[in-house]
Amino acid sequence: MHSSLLKKISWVTIFSVAMGFMESAVVVYIRALYYPKGFQFPPVPVDYTIAVTEIFREAATLIMLLSMGILLGKNKAEKLAYFIFCFALWDIFYYVFLKWLLGWPSSLLTWDILFLIPIVWVGPVIAPIILSMTMVFLSAGILYYGQKNKSVIVSAPEWTLLVAGSLTVIFSFTRDFTRFIFSRYSFAELMQLSADKKLFELSLNYIPVTFDWIIFGLGEVLLLSAVVIFIRRNSCS
Repeated sequence: MHSSLLKKISWVTIFSVAMGFMESAVVVYIRALYYPKGFQFPPVPVDYTIAVTEIFREAATLIMLLSMGILLGKNKAEKLAYFIFCFALWDIFYYVFLKWLLGWPSSLLTWDILFLIPIVWVGPVIAPIILSMTMVFLSAGILYYGQKNKSVIVSAPEWTLLVAGSLTVIFSFTRDFTRFIFSRYSFAELMQLSADKKLFELSLNYIPVTFDWIIFGLGEVLLLSAVVIFIRRNSCS
């Protein structure tokens, strides 16, 4: 491995781990304020301004991680690689630090709120960790072959599989909350509530019921297929 690439990966790793700690620190503060006896569903009522701030904080975090990819990558493939590498390590160490600081999660099957953009994402902790490991695998492949071939690209079929897999996985994370919302409102009613606090208040009554492992597994198969095709194509070139 070239020393310049190793230096980049080392600093990106340090940055991502630090981001993971910062994210977990925010959760420590939130849980001390709202969940002194430990987090559980349904979420406790929080100030609307706090909830909106949390959503924008998540968006800011994604922008920061994306910026690393844009700044470090020499082409589209490398930009993707650095972004998903940062994202994956950030997510993994977020849970590592939460376990260290709070003793949570109690198991890899513990439910967690993963994201709030554009709606609530939930799933057992092991699911985002599996996805993060897939990201690390793909990013490692891109960076490895990128140092051998400066024109390395992610082909159109590989992009198709990556996008399809990502959307499928996202659907598995949002499916249960979507079911919960549509059990109470029609699509037309939701359009009228989009700028209303009532939808936010309704989400405070949400308790996860099921996680669709079949849909998540299908998404993972699509993602891993893209990774395997990418590696086989580049190893033969």
